[in-house]
Amino acid sequence: MSTSTYTVTGMTCGHCVNSVKTEIGKIDGVTSVDVDLASGRVRIDSTAPVADTDVAAAVDEAGYELAK
Repeated sequence: MSTSTYTVTGMTCGHCVNSVKTEIGKIDGVTSVDVDLASGRVRIDSTAPVADTDVAAAVDEAGYELAK
């Protein structure tokens, strides 16, 4: 089991949170995604480490971006 934490910018509502959770959840090996709207923090649990590029692409697909 692996856990990663990221910060996503641009989310303003529950729909934003659901979009990010859905897209990240499509990444192979991801078992759970927890998104905190107030802080923008995203915690990803997975069976193996997830590539930052895969997370960035999923967040971009949802319409947001990872904080640098």
